[in-house]
Amino acid sequence: MRRFSWFNATSLTFGFVFLYLPMLLLVIYSFNSSKLVTVWAGFSTKWYGELLQNEAFLDAAWVTLRVAVISSTIATVLGTMAAYVLVRSGRFLGRTLFSGMIYAPLVMPDVITGLSLLLLFIGIGLDRGVLTIVLAHTTFAMCYVSVVVSSRLVSFDKSLEEAALDLGCTPMQSFRLVTLPIIAPAVISGWLLAFTLSLDDLVIASFTAGPSSTTLPIKIFSAVRLGVSPEINALSTIMIGIVTIGVISASLITKRSMVRQQLEEQEAIRT
Repeated sequence: MRRFSWFNATSLTFGFVFLYLPMLLLVIYSFNSSKLVTVWAGFSTKWYGELLQNEAFLDAAWVTLRVAVISSTIATVLGTMAAYVLVRSGRFLGRTLFSGMIYAPLVMPDVITGLSLLLLFIGIGLDRGVLTIVLAHTTFAMCYVSVVVSSRLVSFDKSLEEAALDLGCTPMQSFRLVTLPIIAPAVISGWLLAFTLSLDDLVIASFTAGPSSTTLPIKIFSAVRLGVSPEINALSTIMIGIVTIGVISASLITKRSMVRQQLEEQEAIRT
C-alpha cells in the first residue's frame, strides 16, 4: 500500500478547508446577535425565530421542497427507464438520436435550457407556475439519473435475469424482483442527485417560475441583492443541516443494502 505522505495530507486539508470553511463561517454567523453579518456581537438564536415568522421565505421553501420531491421522483422513473433501454436494448433505429437527446442537458447551458422551455410553455399556452418548474426540473434532472443508473446496469450480471426467466418469471417480474433490488442503490443515488439539483437550481427556475411560485433560490438571490441578512444565514444553515442528514442517511441505507446484497449472494453461492 502507498504511504499517506505529508503532501497528500496537506492537499487534502487545503481541499476540505476551501470547500467547507465558508459553510462553517455561515453556520457560525447564523447565531450572531448583530444585524451586521460580518460583526460578531454575541451568541443568539433570535434570527431563527425571525425566520419562522417570515411567510415569504416559508412559502418559497414549501414550493421548493414540493417541486424537488415531485420532479426528482418523476426524473428517477424516466431516467431509470431510459438507462435500461440504452443498456439492454442493444442497437435499434434512432438509438443515437435517443441517447443524444437524453444526454444533451448535461452539456447544455442552463440559460439556453431555461429560455427554450420558457418559449415552449408560452407557445402551448401553459401558465408559469409550479407545474412548469416541475417539468423543467424533470427535463434536466432525468439525464443525470440516466447516467448514474446506466453505470450500474453496465456491470450488472445478466445471468441473474436469465435465471429468473428460466424459473418462470415474466420480464416485468424479473425486473421488479431481481434487477430493481440490485440497482436500487444507484436509483436512490440518482434520486438524491436529482433532488439536490432541483433544490439548488436558480437559472432555469427563474425562466419557468410564475409570480405565485417563487422558489427559495430565487427568493434568496433577490434578498441578497439588497444585502445579506442574518435570516438568510439561518435559512442556509437549516438547509445545510437537512442536506447533511439526508446524505448521511442515504449513505447508511445504501451501505446496509449493499452488505445485505453481498450476504444474499454468498448464501446463494453456498446453496
